[in-house]
Order: sequence, then C-alpha cells, then structure tokens
Amino acid sequence: MFIKPDYNLKSIYDIDLEELKSLGVEALLFDLDSTLMASKSGFYSAEVLEWLGKVRKDFFIAVVSNNKNPDYIEKVKKASDFPLLFNAAKPETKFVTEFLKKHNVEASKSALVGDRPLTDVLCGKRLGCKTILVDSITANSEKKIVRFVRALERITVKR
Repeated sequence: MFIKPDYNLKSIYDIDLEELKSLGVEALLFDLDSTLMASKSGFYSAEVLEWLGKVRKDFFIAVVSNNKNPDYIEKVKKASDFPLLFNAAKPETKFVTEFLKKHNVEASKSALVGDRPLTDVLCGKRLGCKTILVDSITANSEKKIVRFVRALERITVKR
C-alpha cells in the first residue's frame, strides 16, 4: 500500500500558507508529538509558538493527537490556547470527524499536518483533507533506531 501526501516537506516551517489559503484551506490540524513539540515533552518551543501565532491569523488551528496519557494531556492543555483532541485513534476518523463538527470545520477545507504516514497522512486522506507530511521536529537529535524506524515507515509514501 502506498500513501501519497499532498505535500512532503522537511518541516512545518516549509508549509506554504499562502498556497493553502489560495486552495481554500481554512483549518490546519496538527499532530502533536514530533510535529509541534519534541515527543513527550509537553511544551512548545518559542519558535513553534511564534510560528503558530502567524498561522492562526489566517487559519483555525488545532491539535489532533493519539496520545492518551492523562498527566501528559494536562501538561499540554496548560501550554496550549487552541482546541485539542486526544485519543484521536488515527488513522480512524470517527473522533476527528466529531471534533471537526464540534468546531464547525469542514474536512475538505482543512489540512492535516503530521510526521507519520500511517497515522496522520492516512487519517487525513480518509477524512478528505489536504495532507502534509513533515519530518520530526527533533530529527537532528533523534536516536539512530528512531530514524531507522521512521525510514521504514516512509517506504509506504509515494513521492
């Protein structure tokens, strides 16, 4: 099985926001761990917060995460001032669809941004969103085994 994201980028900072606007995208749904913050860190870097501030001027932004750790979720909630969905069960779409309805967001006018093809991109495709695959925000400091597993998963990505 091959998965083809609409965009395959190095980083969230490479997302062409003007192009997305021109395509009618009104909402950006972000995976959390390794996409917006270092995995399990529970905080956003100053650079990410500054960038999100720019993004939210033109887009509804939200986090859609599979994480279900209650302590971690509370930590992230304190660090976030935008809607969050945990226990999303990506690549399943049920909970994300309910979340979108709750926030009056159309999947067809959204882009799902994440670092995992088999959860984030597949979920976005199933929802009917634009999909943006990015490398891990901590790619330069990840252990070799983590990089190896990521490379294996990306074999499913059709370029």
